[in-house]
Amino acid sequence: MEPDVEVVVVGSANVDLVLPVQRIPRPGETVLSGEMSRGPGGKGANQAVAAARAGARTAMVVALGADEGGDLLREALGGSGVDLSLAIKSDAPTGTAIITVEESGENSIIVAPGANGRLTLSPESLTAIGAAKVVLSQLEIPFPVVQAAAAASTYFILNAAPAAELADELLAEVDLLVVNETEAEAIAGPERSALLAKVPAAVVTLGGAGAVILTRDAAEIAVPGVPVDVVDTTAAGDTFCGVLAAALANASANDSITAADLTNAVRRANVAASLSVQVAGAIPSVPHGDAVDARYAEVYL
Repeated sequence: MEPDVEVVVVGSANVDLVLPVQRIPRPGETVLSGEMSRGPGGKGANQAVAAARAGARTAMVVALGADEGGDLLREALGGSGVDLSLAIKSDAPTGTAIITVEESGENSIIVAPGANGRLTLSPESLTAIGAAKVVLSQLEIPFPVVQAAAAASTYFILNAAPAAELADELLAEVDLLVVNETEAEAIAGPERSALLAKVPAAVVTLGGAGAVILTRDAAEIAVPGVPVDVVDTTAAGDTFCGVLAAALANASANDSITAADLTNAVRRANVAASLSVQVAGAIPSVPHGDAVDARYAEVYL
């Protein structure tokens, strides 16, 4: 791995099978789909690509199968500039996600973890995690791996998705928690301010309404959403997290991350997510840094 990696993403990678539907089926209901598409995705892979396209030197700790799906993901990640020298080749099949996307752009996702469930951390991975400015992880991989990555990192961002109750031992290692409203409630109950009893800072994403920043030493900060016409929300949250990590890695060059740094990073993440929902697919929808820069200037400067 390159010695100057700024962001290490410890996470999942899936082959996405996307089914366009008029609406997501209710329990017991069958609906007809349009033409199925197949492409690279997975929360970890999406986030790694987002960080790399945002300009951060990015590596990924991931498990991929020795199959065609693994080849697809290696090509997509490597082609986006993600360092894969820490990737594990698993004897399990590459993870698969089945995604239904309705006409409004909303989606429903089922994930078969496959190789993601076999991910472990090698000594080389732990060294890389300790050296990175920012480490980002999610919950589509085994919890002990997330815990070990958190303990080894100097600044750890946890995107606690999919929603789950989390042990206090893990949350004690988290520097920044990123969750949507459902995930926030799974961790701390209906009052989102209760998250600060468990982590020092949190960003609660609100879909098209933007995000809220919570820290122990400042008042709640609301960052409004960027209005756009929505095509597909599949990778919006992941784009948000990856661009957030890249922006904070850049800010950490000054040896500390301030409230202003976090606010600016959330604004950039918001803009990037708004661009992603205008394009269908997961990794194909993740914007490049120049597009984020241009839209950020229009919205905030």
